[in-house]
Amino acid sequence: MLQLSNITVSIQGSRILRGVNLTIPERSLVCLMGRNGVGKTTTLKSIVGLMKTDTGSVKLAGKELVGLAPDARAREGIGYVPQGRDIFPHLTVWENLKIGLVVHGIRSVEPVDRVLELFPILKEFLQRKGGVLSGGQQQQLAIARALLTDPKILILDEPTEGIQPNIIDLIGDTLIKIKKEGKISILLVEQYLDFCLSVGDSFYIMDRGAVVAEGPIAQLNDDVVKKHLTV
Repeated sequence: MLQLSNITVSIQGSRILRGVNLTIPERSLVCLMGRNGVGKTTTLKSIVGLMKTDTGSVKLAGKELVGLAPDARAREGIGYVPQGRDIFPHLTVWENLKIGLVVHGIRSVEPVDRVLELFPILKEFLQRKGGVLSGGQQQQLAIARALLTDPKILILDEPTEGIQPNIIDLIGDTLIKIKKEGKISILLVEQYLDFCLSVGDSFYIMDRGAVVAEGPIAQLNDDVVKKHLTV
């Protein structure tokens, strides 16, 4: 579904990504892991077009995305939930969701009913401003809004950060449900190891701007964690 080949990114002459290669198969959830500052978020931004790549290829369902603006990449089928969520705090929950429909020209409200089934708490807060929701509720809103764009791949940047445990479990269950439906692949940047083990199919670990380990999630054992993830 998504393939990155030899992606390099530089900022003010400093090389941030060094030949990153990732493959996210159809109907799978891939975890991208690593310590702080190793290039995970930069990798995501290079996929969605918020960071200019020096070299390399980004293909979604076989189509090259390099050279396309972020909005064009979104229309090709990328749903992106950035770190910090970036909802519109002064708009209501319903207005936040409606934006996901309007910008993609979706006139039916049926997709809204679907995301409200996945995140029923949002149904209670449709007329509440996004900025007054808790962190966990905002995260659910951000994921719901991304799903309304009908993406081929959903990209999440640390969705468990600052979220209470019961909401983490709910988000995990929802991602597994989405994956099992077989319509959307998921790329997850996450540092919460247990969360990755519970939802992921495979993993990549980055260090100093490059992929240093990869494999099925079952191979994410204590030795790998100690070598690449332990601070």
